[in-house]
Parts: sequence; C-alpha cells; structure tokens
Amino acid sequence: MKMNKLYIIILVISTVFFVDCSNKNEKTQNADVSKRANENSLFISENYTKKEYQITMRDGIKLFTAVYSPKDQSKKYPILYKRTPYSCSPYGEDIFPSVLGSSIKLAKDLYIFVYQDVRGKFMSEGDFIDMRPFKSEDGDSTGIDESTDAWDSIDWLIKNIQNNNGKVGMWGNSYPGYYAAAACINAHPALIAVTPQCPVSDWYWDDFHHNGAFLPAHYLGFGQSFGQERTELTKVWPEHLFEFSSKDGYKFYMENAQPLSKVKTNLYQDKIAFWDSIVAHPNYDYFWQQMSLIPHLKNINPAVLTVGGWFDAEDLYGPLAVYEFIEKNTNNNNNKIVMGPWRHGGFGRGDGSILGNVFFGNNPAPSVFYRDSIEFPFISYHLKGEGTLTLPEAYMFETGNNKWRTFDHWPPENTQSTALFFNSNGYLSSTETALQDSYNEFISDPNRPVPYTEDISPKMTKTYMTDDQRFASKRPDVLVYQTEILEEDITVAGKISVKLHVSTNQSAADWIVKFIDVYPDDFQNFEHNAKYIVMGGYQQMVRSEVFRGRYRNSFENPEAFTPNKVTLVEFDLQDVLHTFKAGHRIMIQVQSTWFPLVDLNPQKYVDNIYKAKKEDFVKAKHRVYCSVGTASAIEFNVLKN
Repeated sequence: MKMNKLYIIILVISTVFFVDCSNKNEKTQNADVSKRANENSLFISENYTKKEYQITMRDGIKLFTAVYSPKDQSKKYPILYKRTPYSCSPYGEDIFPSVLGSSIKLAKDLYIFVYQDVRGKFMSEGDFIDMRPFKSEDGDSTGIDESTDAWDSIDWLIKNIQNNNGKVGMWGNSYPGYYAAAACINAHPALIAVTPQCPVSDWYWDDFHHNGAFLPAHYLGFGQSFGQERTELTKVWPEHLFEFSSKDGYKFYMENAQPLSKVKTNLYQDKIAFWDSIVAHPNYDYFWQQMSLIPHLKNINPAVLTVGGWFDAEDLYGPLAVYEFIEKNTNNNNNKIVMGPWRHGGFGRGDGSILGNVFFGNNPAPSVFYRDSIEFPFISYHLKGEGTLTLPEAYMFETGNNKWRTFDHWPPENTQSTALFFNSNGYLSSTETALQDSYNEFISDPNRPVPYTEDISPKMTKTYMTDDQRFASKRPDVLVYQTEILEEDITVAGKISVKLHVSTNQSAADWIVKFIDVYPDDFQNFEHNAKYIVMGGYQQMVRSEVFRGRYRNSFENPEAFTPNKVTLVEFDLQDVLHTFKAGHRIMIQVQSTWFPLVDLNPQKYVDNIYKAKKEDFVKAKHRVYCSVGTASAIEFNVLKN
C-alpha cells in the first residue's frame, strides 16, 4: 500500500512538472512526457536516498532542507544546491520527485542534490522578505541576507553530508535564479560553479515592472498566492483570494483592475502586504533600489553560467544584467552567458524547437543542445573535474537563421551602427526626412486599449513575444513603419535604442515600440502550425518594450508632458540576435496602450497611477514626429559577418 501511494504521488507531481503544450499533438505529447517522468521517478527512488534537515543559520533561524544522496557510496559526489521560495516539495523522506537537478541526465550522472525552502517560506522558519536587501557587505557580522543564508547552508552541508567531495554548485530558474546569483556575493569557498537561469535581478525592470509601467496580467494572478503572508510552517500553498470570472483577460482586468485602485478590495481583499508597497512606491525610489541584486555582483569568485531566453516574458532583463555587471566588475572573471529561443524556463522543458507559431529548428533542438552540450559539461567539469570545457564567452542562438553562434564578447564587437528613420508615409529609411512639420498622429482611448495578444487568456501568455502582430497593425491607434523588401540578410546584435520625438495634447503618455520581422507573403507554414494559422505575411514580434513617458528624464522624479510640446523620449529595447532574411521586411509599430499586459496610463498626469480615479482617464491625441531635426528613429548594431 505504501508503494502504491508513493507512485500515485509521483505521477501527480510528474504531470505538473512536465506539461508542455507547445507541440502540435498535445495529448500525445503529454502522455509521452508523463511516461518519461514516471520512468525518471522510478530511477530516482531506486538510486537515491532522501533525508530532511533543519539547518540553523547564524541568527538561529532554521531552514528546511531536503538532501538526495546517491545510494552508491563507493565514491564522493559534488553537491548541487537549489534555494527556492516555491516549495521544495514533495515533503517526506519516502516521497521522491520526478526530477532532480535541472535535467534527468544530471540525476543519472549522480550528484548530491539539495533543495531548501528559503527563509520564511513553507517549512523554513523566519520572515520572508521579497528581494531581501543585502547587509553582509556592510561589515555587519550579525546581518543576514540571502548571501549569508547560502553561505551558512553550504558550510553545514560540506561538514555534515557524507560522501561529498567538498565542491558545491548552485542553479535555479526565475526567483531561484536570483537566489543562485545572490550566493555568488561573498561566496563560500566551496561554491565552485553557479548557473543563474532567467534570474530575477531588479523588480523595477523585471517581471511586473518595465520602465516604470506595471504589468497586471503577469503580477495580479501570481501575486495572490505568492504574496500572502504565512502564519505558520506549512507544506501547502495558500488558497487563491479570487478566481478569474472570465477567461478573457482583457475583459476581466477592465472590469476588476481598471483603475488599479480597485485591486486592493476587488481582488486582494486587503491581504497582500506587498501590493501596498507597490502602490506606495510608484517611482524608482529607495524601496526598489535597496532590493536590487545588480549593484552587489562585484568580485565574484565562482564560475558563472547565466542563462536566459530571447522570448522570456518574465525575466529577460535579469540574465543580461547579471552577466553584464559581473563582466564589468570582476577582474579575471569566469563569467559566461547563454541566450536561446526560449520562453521563461523553456531550456528546461521540451526540446525548444517551437514557440507559439514559430519554428526554430530541431537539428539539434535548441533546448536539447543546451542541456547536453552546454549545461551538463559546465557542471560536470567544474564540480567533478570530468571532461574538457571549451565553452565560449557567449553562446547565443541566432533567431531568423535559427543556429547557435559563439562570441568572444557580448555584445559582439564586429558590428556597424545603423539607424532607421520614421517617415510620415509609413516607411523606414536610412536617411532622415527633409520634410517640415511632418508627423503621424492617433487617438489613444483608455476605454478601448490596444490588446497585447489575440489569444484569450486570463494571464500573461507565455508566447506573446513571438505573436503575429497583424491584429495590431490594423488598428487606427497603432502607427506602422516598415522598410522595403530586404535585398540581403541583416543580422541585428545587441541592444536596440529608440528615439521618439513625440507630443500629446494631454499631460501623460506611455510609448510602446515593437521591432517586427515581416515574413514574405508566400512564406510556407511550418509543419506544427494549426490549420487556421497563415505564416505568409506573418508579423513576428522580435523585441518590444513599454516606456512610461513621465520617467523620460528620471525614474526617481517623474514629470508631466507639456501639452502639444515636441519632446524627446529615449529608451532601450533588450538585446537581440536576429537575422531579417532577404525577402522579409523590418517593421516598427508604435502605440500607447498594451492591455492588460501593461496597466493603463490615465493620460492626464497624476502623482500616483495606482491611486488614479476613473475620471482621471481621458482620451489623448498623440503625435510621433518625422520632421527634419525631430525625426524619430530606431538604432541598432548590424553584425558584419
């Protein structure tokens, strides 16, 4: 009876961990994945023993820690350690998960796997603080932060877990990626290698904030369960505070979270303390600054392999920022980066060959190549001393051409700066227009905002960053600019900069810019495409970003627009490595709403948008200028070879 109960629990966990809906035959795929997960669970239960501990930190708080050790005790093993706020379930020394580490290949190679509930979460004592400020750098020996908790835990593990070889590696995806990166700061000497994967790094730029704008479709559903304060040690997630009354997120958020002042009572029932902090700190003040991981990533000793996805709708900023700051602030660093064609965490599930409607190739499939040829040798070499390691500084997947590229520097140095200027006739050109008083204008109506996707979902979709944008280009409140048909391939590498000369007849505005690859009209469908999908003329979003105009001069000190005054708004889109093929076009779309991905700007300046009232939201006439001397443009670097 005990074993039957065990396998039922394993099967349920397997299904939750491995559901991947990206393939064309979902039922068959899920059945195959569940079968493999069950086989993996059997391997783990037969080859590992499990023990649970409460490890005492320097201030006396105890952290719940599960340790899975190989049954084969004939040799010593490295420790692979993960810290998480999302529960290190399953709890119980006789219950095993379907995966150990980030892949079954690592589990079969045998390591000592360690999972830990972070301070204040689930079965660990103490108080949980989101993105806990760092104190250990201040020289306060009694101060605790996520770096010291990792240090104390590693020290205990090295001294108390039998058959370890004295070497520790850490990994984690998303918030656990943050904890992995945090452990690099004043790292324990036994911490040899770390791979932060899609790490959260600064919550004013990651996840639910982008350039000062709030992302309700991402945060509000997630925040209701994750943000509830725990009253006692627990093995289960709290119950949801609300259910989505409609599967149509556009409808749901318009009714329940517009304006945002409705959220506290309508959705959160006054039970999410962190929501109160978000509302109280709309600007990039000390509250957000002290939470940032980035400024502390200096003089890093462990080898670091940071991993991210080009189409990560949650944490695209994080991996790029973590890599960049370590690179600039650690001499003689062993710091590398990998970016693939993935959604959030996509490298760890499925084969990565498909995202939404777009196919990235399967020879080899991107996620399989990453797990087998990048992650596995990185961990094996540093922790076991096995094999040779020839990883480049940057392993980057080039979308469009759909192949892996290696670079000695990122962004690459062999590039040429290029600008495309907006023309009022809807074209992008390499030269600035000579026209005077030339502009395009549109009416932005907060009662009828531009949707961010055609999909019907109550939450942020995982694939919107590769969505077809034809639905948006047909709207009168979306400006469209595009090149002529390209005569040769153009590979864009690194950051994309936007320079908009704009005006509004009101006093506030958001600006959304989308960088789009327009396929030829005769482009053939991919094999996985549903019958109703037409890839001919597909407008694939390659990169996009929102900028809240009040922050054009300072994220700490917002300011209104002067009505009808031409104003420069500059911001960056995140890095890309994408080839626009000959026969394609480059398109830019500009708009001021993107709902419910981005909250609605009242368009009448208020001190705090989270407290805006319904009557504050007004229609506005926005202009984007294309005149000589005030020509809007997009700038990027083109790879020379």
